[in-house]
Amino acid sequence: MYKLLLRPILFSFDPEKVHYFTFSLIRNLSKIPGMTSLFRALYVVKDQRLERELFGLKFKNLVGLAAGFDKNAVLYNELSNFGFGFIEIGTVTPKGQKGNPKKRLFRLKDDQGIINRMGFNNEGLEAAIEKLKQHKGHLIIGGNIGKNTATKPEDYTRDYLDCFNGLHPYVDYFVLNVSCPNVGSHAKLNDKDYLLELISEVQKANANFENKKPILLKIAPDLNDNQLDEIIELIEETKLDGVIASNTSVDRTGLKASDARLEEIGQGGLSGQPIKSKSTKVIKYLADKSQKAFPIIGVGGIHSAQDALEKIEAGADLVQIYTGFIYEGPSLIKAINKALIKKAN
Repeated sequence: MYKLLLRPILFSFDPEKVHYFTFSLIRNLSKIPGMTSLFRALYVVKDQRLERELFGLKFKNLVGLAAGFDKNAVLYNELSNFGFGFIEIGTVTPKGQKGNPKKRLFRLKDDQGIINRMGFNNEGLEAAIEKLKQHKGHLIIGGNIGKNTATKPEDYTRDYLDCFNGLHPYVDYFVLNVSCPNVGSHAKLNDKDYLLELISEVQKANANFENKKPILLKIAPDLNDNQLDEIIELIEETKLDGVIASNTSVDRTGLKASDARLEEIGQGGLSGQPIKSKSTKVIKYLADKSQKAFPIIGVGGIHSAQDALEKIEAGADLVQIYTGFIYEGPSLIKAINKALIKKAN
């Protein structure tokens, strides 16, 4: 129904406006008596074979919602009714910020992709905390954290620590987002020496809490083998809990969209089907080269159950969807979970 009826209507409007309209629609529908039960009956798959324990957390299933969809933690309770095993909120920055100028979100319909240069638009740490206090406690929540655009390089670590300490009581795991191509001063965030410093400081902060939380690093799909080797060394050296592979791509190779259309869109991170193979290749390289030394969450171009299975076969322990959720609708989550059960038989 979604792809035949709802998606054509939604895709006829501006992507960012549709995003907020969809949020309002889901929230309002969920307030109607019986609708939450209906959503759960339609989409939630419960089966012990789907459960997975990873970095001390027990996931109901392997399918999560990637960061960027519910930036401000306003809809995670309602979204859980579509069958997700976990939801990642954010990217959260210490202070609220508007992000980059609009238009900044673009569909590539022929490619089944999206280009965005949102720029970490969010309402800030305190707003996220207030929303997370409404957590009903039946879903694993990840906190994806970053720096404010205006923050000076010498204060980057402070931004991450502010978010880490503030969100710590309210999320189950953390993701250090150092690979988004849509924020300023990106180069320092990819420097290995700085990453060692950042991870060390966050781990020190984690040690101050009685209940320590897993910390993961989100990496770009455009890294070469030498850079991926550095990531493996970094994880080994810091004993970080895992990696999310991968973020959006700046590569435009092989797109069906015309050069004129791409020039019109301009800069931004590419997600969806065009980066499927690229992200899977990164997952496989990390898993094989490290001999599965750390958990990997696979994300990038998952638009079908088979896409998800390919990520898992490449070495992913969990998967996340975002663009696939927009193009395929909530039935995608159920299809992946059904395929995982069938594979387990």
